[in-house]
Amino acid sequence: MTPLEISDRLVAQRVVPVLRLGSSADTERAVDCLADAGFRVVEITLTVPGAVPLIKRLIQRLGPSFVVGAGTVLDFDAARACIDTGARFLVSPCIVPGLARLAHEAGRAALIGGFTPGEILAAHREGADIVKVFPASTGGPEHLRGIHAVFPDILLCPTGGIGLQNLDAYFAAGASLVGVGNNIVDQQALAAGDAARVVAHARRFLALEGGVTAA
Repeated sequence: MTPLEISDRLVAQRVVPVLRLGSSADTERAVDCLADAGFRVVEITLTVPGAVPLIKRLIQRLGPSFVVGAGTVLDFDAARACIDTGARFLVSPCIVPGLARLAHEAGRAALIGGFTPGEILAAHREGADIVKVFPASTGGPEHLRGIHAVFPDILLCPTGGIGLQNLDAYFAAGASLVGVGNNIVDQQALAAGDAARVVAHARRFLALEGGVTAA
């Protein structure tokens, strides 16, 4: 897969789970439920304990049709570790100079974060395949609408504070895709071992107008 093909996969799914759970075991169980719900792309943030070996384990278990990326990548050492595990895309909440180039040299996609117009443009010029608008909740859909109006050709992925109640508003404002955090997982059901309830909750995100059906 090329960086463009990876980026296209993210955009095609439109709703990308961004998991920042408190343990590796909970995260792995959540990913299994998301896969059962129809998701084929997921981001594991490096704030998850044991995130790097978890990413490697998920890639080995779920196979090449399931795209696993690494989030909260803040430096080159972390980026190289994630690339070595097989992570298909790297995500940073802010501009890390050279990160997009490093990702592309390894055949991976790069999502670089920004919030202001200057940061969005800088992330794009750094080579971001997709610009992560973060934290999206600070400005809401109207902030994204303004960003999209001046940068209509930049793929924007608002992340932070997005849920069932406002997901469609972000798509209407110009999002090419959205990143949805831990609220994509019914954590009470996950803790209780009720996988069916976790799956049903996650499917609601794919059933909305902005989402897609299982591939």
